[in-house]
Amino acid sequence: MTIRSAVPAELRVAGRRAAVQVGRASAGWRPLPDFLVIGGQRCGTTSLFRALMDHPQVRRPNLHKGVNYFDVNYSRGQRWYRGHFPVRGPGSQTRVFDASGYYMVHPLAAARIARDLPQVKVIALVRDPVERAWSAYKHELARGFEWERSFLDALRLEDERLDGEVDRMLRDPDHQSFNHRHHAYRRRGEYADLLAPFVAGLSAERVLVVESERFFARPAEQYERVTSFLGVRPHQPARFDRWNARPGSEMPDPARDLLRRHFAEHDERLGALLGRPPAWRVTA
Repeated sequence: MTIRSAVPAELRVAGRRAAVQVGRASAGWRPLPDFLVIGGQRCGTTSLFRALMDHPQVRRPNLHKGVNYFDVNYSRGQRWYRGHFPVRGPGSQTRVFDASGYYMVHPLAAARIARDLPQVKVIALVRDPVERAWSAYKHELARGFEWERSFLDALRLEDERLDGEVDRMLRDPDHQSFNHRHHAYRRRGEYADLLAPFVAGLSAERVLVVESERFFARPAEQYERVTSFLGVRPHQPARFDRWNARPGSEMPDPARDLLRRHFAEHDERLGALLGRPPAWRVTA
């Protein structure tokens, strides 16, 4: 048992609320993030987050891995957002960041980020979208957010579940769509479409795409790409761990075939963005 888990839940909640209030009150001394890890879900964002935490020039939000400001908490305002970051003194060389896996897919997040943080850099992790969809399904099923016991049925229901949800979110910025957040198994793997608004709003030079296959196969090499992109000094963590991996049964072949056909065109367009085929297409 950790010290944190030994604290009663109600005290932890009260402590977080107090910390947010203190942060909001001192927001003028707190920076906005220098970079964002925008996703994707089940692509290794937690593993990269843990590696970045080890860097002496990088600082995370005070309370959570991700603040989810630009997707589901935008109405709380920028003082609330600033309140989640550590105070940074004049002349400090540290970089502050936020890692929220829903930023890459939320239909309003890219425009909000480009408007509020025009100089920010973003890092997107991508993974074979077929395997990502299967991992996401198992993840949502285990959390109780998915109730279809058949992955193939969940895929077939996706269009119906998501029908009209993006339009509702665009019409009402405060609308939070459960289905869009938890049942977008194919949509979250259409990476070229998801990254296009970030490239358009920030420029291609401010968007780094890291394939999780390459990150986990050669973590030191890919981590060096990340630190170079961020403009911080070279540094390697003592170790690279794979966090939140979810073992389980093999994906049913009919679902795999369906997804592989669906993502063929999307992978090709991602390759045009990367300037080479995605890692999973090289090894497929």
